Amino acid sequence: MFPSFIPTAAQRLTESTSIALAQSIEQIAITTPLSPQPVLTTYVNKGSGTTPFLLIHGFDSSVLEYRRLLPLLAEHNETWAVDLLGFGFTDRPKGIKFGITDIKTHLYYFWKTLIKQPVILVGASMGGAAAIDFTLTYPEIVKKLVLIDSAGLASGSVLSKFMFPPLDYLASQFLRNPKVRKSIIRSTFKNKSLASLDAELCAGLHLECSNWNKAVIAFTKSGGYTAFRFKKLGDIQQPTLILWGDRDQILGTVDAKRFKRAIPNSKLIWIQDCGHVPHLEQPQITARYILENSK
Repeated sequence: MFPSFIPTAAQRLTESTSIALAQSIEQIAITTPLSPQPVLTTYVNKGSGTTPFLLIHGFDSSVLEYRRLLPLLAEHNETWAVDLLGFGFTDRPKGIKFGITDIKTHLYYFWKTLIKQPVILVGASMGGAAAIDFTLTYPEIVKKLVLIDSAGLASGSVLSKFMFPPLDYLASQFLRNPKVRKSIIRSTFKNKSLASLDAELCAGLHLECSNWNKAVIAFTKSGGYTAFRFKKLGDIQQPTLILWGDRDQILGTVDAKRFKRAIPNSKLIWIQDCGHVPHLEQPQITARYILENSK
């Protein structure tokens, strides 16, 4: 059985990891300064052990992005994944701007409510930029940092220039288009056979949540995560593992080396024959490197 807040299209999932993770998603009301009402927040928590992992998904994604990686990490350590404010199956209350400060504040109160101890923060793509921003703001919370094909060295979304009425609605509808989403999903993988119907479902279930388009428009209008300055990245003191697919067609490969140069205590590992999502395309190898560097 799937939780009641998960869209009924989840019934069409076929991959065992997708089904298991979707069935494991929980929901909690998180009190924050952002809204008079608590924010219904969706998350997954598995495993046990010291210094838990906290997994942060990418743009217009959800905890389902970690369907293959999370179980592997949870075999050895406590592992959390959360739907960021404005994304996934987390509620999108009226009156919130859904900018990066709002996302960071919500993430902090999620941590404060449920985790309450330092974490190894793992961020993929836009989630990497969110993880960097969180680490710079709350360094005492983050023991180690893991960046997987991370955003954060390029400017915001190209969609932002279209985010004014009526083009903002049209831009969000363009992003919702099944053919567009299928093309994006295919481009994230080196092995195109992994861009399956199950993968499309996982990437699109949250589009059925109320106010999805309004939150995407608001986040994009805010500018999203713009490029961090090299000097600012130099303030990251936590040991940082940079994992990067050597065939990344979304962000390319140049930024991997730039992150390595900018973050003082960092280590770069290339995931061979892999695209933008090593945690989906090479989950066993990705998990091994994360676990080895978490000791």
